[in-house]
Amino acid sequence: MTRSFFAGFRDFLSQFAGEVSPSESEDRDELVVAIAALLFHVVSADGIVTEEERESLDTVLREDYRLSTEQARAVAEAGERANDEAVDLYRFTSILKSRLGEDERIEFVRNLWEMTFADGQVHELEDNVVWRVSELLGVSGRDRMLLKKEFAVRAET
Repeated sequence: MTRSFFAGFRDFLSQFAGEVSPSESEDRDELVVAIAALLFHVVSADGIVTEEERESLDTVLREDYRLSTEQARAVAEAGERANDEAVDLYRFTSILKSRLGEDERIEFVRNLWEMTFADGQVHELEDNVVWRVSELLGVSGRDRMLLKKEFAVRAET
């Protein structure tokens, strides 16, 4: 992710941000793009991004991160581009780890599992991505596995 990428994206979101300082807006933009990039990374880990996965990504961005439909679509696209440009996950996880509390990071891992189960199948590469991201975020293996079980049970019903 380049500085100019975030600057352009910040300008797009600024119309929705209201009375927020430029630095606060830039911090939020960087955070939400990092979130979208990691969510996209997990759904693309198996090499196939289904329509169900794209819809699930948009839904998570709208509902959990309070974005409009238009914002969610733009953020999802920005996350996809950022993921494509990235060489590792640390670039994104370091942003989340520094700006989110423990409960928020656990909730984010819940979002990763939601993405993983979106197409009804859990590919081993998707599972591995959730494990690596969880480790980088400092989310315990216990919490990660409890969340996985929660979505596995949902998928069976």
